[in-house]
Order: sequence, then C-alpha cells, then structure tokens
Amino acid sequence: MSERGMCSRREADEYISRGWVYVDGQRVQELGTRAAPTARITLDKRTAAIHKVTILVNKPMGYVSGQAESGYRPAIALVTPGNHYAQDSSKTRLVRQHLKGLAPAGRLDIDSTGLLVLTQDGRIAKRLIGRDSAIEKEYLVRVQGNLSDKDMRLLNHGLKLDGKPLEPAKVSWLNEDQLRFVLREGRKRQIRRMCEQVGLKVTGLKRVRIGSVKLGKLPAGQWRYLGERETF
Repeated sequence: MSERGMCSRREADEYISRGWVYVDGQRVQELGTRAAPTARITLDKRTAAIHKVTILVNKPMGYVSGQAESGYRPAIALVTPGNHYAQDSSKTRLVRQHLKGLAPAGRLDIDSTGLLVLTQDGRIAKRLIGRDSAIEKEYLVRVQGNLSDKDMRLLNHGLKLDGKPLEPAKVSWLNEDQLRFVLREGRKRQIRRMCEQVGLKVTGLKRVRIGSVKLGKLPAGQWRYLGERETF
C-alpha cells in the first residue's frame, strides 16, 4: 500500500487493524498479510474521514525544526490560532487533533529561516524526504567574500561533503551579495559547508520554495495550511 502511494506504512497498519482494507474484494485484518503484485487493493470510504493536515511555517531564527533542544523552542510551537496567517485561503480551522503526529518533513537550521513543512501525512513526508526524493528546494543565501568563476562552477557541481560527492546544484548570483541555491538533496548544513569550501561566509539563509510550493508572502513566525490544490 505504501509502495503504491495509497498511504504510509503506519497508516496502512491502522487501516488494516480497523478492517478498512480489501484485497481483491476480501477484507484483510491481519497485519503483515501479503498481497500479490497484481492484487486489487481498495480502501473503505471511512479512511477519507481521517483528515491528514499539512502546515507551512515561515520559521524565524532561533527555532529548531524538530524536538526542542538546548532551551530552543520547536517550530511546532508557532502553530497557534494567534499565528495563523490571516490570508490563508484554506477553510480548515485549527483543532487539537491537527497537532497530533505533526512532524517536520525536512529541516532548517536554527540560524536559517523560511519555508518549513509540518505534516501528518506520511505520503507527503516520503515525497519530500524519502530516499528517492528529487524535490527541488530553493534558498536565498546572503554571503561575504569573493567568488571566482572556477569556484562558482564548483558550487554547481564538483564539491564533496564528508568524502561523498554532492549532486549537481543550481547556483547563481541574485545581486552583489546574495546567491540563489536550488538543491535536490539536504545534507546537514549543506549550503553553509559548501560556501565555506569556496571561501564564502554565509550571513543569511532563507528557504523560499519546496517543489512547486512557495513561501510567498507568509510572514515570519506565521503559518498556513497547504491548499487542497497545492502539490509539491
């Protein structure tokens, strides 16, 4: 079910336990039941009632993406009625259930800002941070230092981190002190470490896009729901 993109593995276990899964028309209630690759798998319509929300946050500096650490608050602490973006087009209203199981699909360093995705939906998390994910992430990066043409080429392709080659990136100047990075991977503090290798110091880093979803006009410290027609 997970491989077919019907739901996450955790959700599949829940649906099976509730008797909401049918294989070739027969109800399946035993976890671990095997199905042939050609089997027709269907879900009870009640699965649609378990609404999984995805929330977009404009994370400010000083917040961590996941669990609280070293006295710093987690980004989920921003998801309150008072921080809800007034121009959110979604008709969904925040309820306690929306915070249960809400987890970051990807991370932003404590000293980085911008678009952070919090989701209850395992399918979205897998699409964004799964092993085979190829979703682009776009960043605006303010830097200090000089960058030669050769080093610009290295930023685009040719650098290594922890002894492993980086995938090709798209790096270009936006103005005299700001670069635009587009990556398809997300190693720990990747952009900062890339810049260090070519003699640049990062003074500001903001994520402005994940796939086709943009940060847009969402103010720092506020959040909104992923729209029904929005996809990464």
